[in-house]
Amino acid sequence: MNKNQAIKTIKNGRFFSVEFTKKDGTLRKLHGRSGVVKHTNGKGRKYNPSELGYITVFDLKIKDYRLVDARTIVKVNNIEVK
Repeated sequence: MNKNQAIKTIKNGRFFSVEFTKKDGTLRKLHGRSGVVKHTNGKGRKYNPSELGYITVFDLKIKDYRLVDARTIVKVNNIEVK
């Protein structure tokens, strides 16, 4: 799977699992879903995360929104990203 396919898999609105490298260099595993709008205030962010290379997802374990750096994705749905 290449980076573009991985990003499409994450952005399609279905449940997924992803492994990526955080800013501090540690590996993070996240089970989530994109396209979730519950618990938002409707105002949005003051910046556009996609312009900076991030994808906004809802983390199912923590029950909160997280940003995934699309450039550091290692695996999506247990498939290596090259």
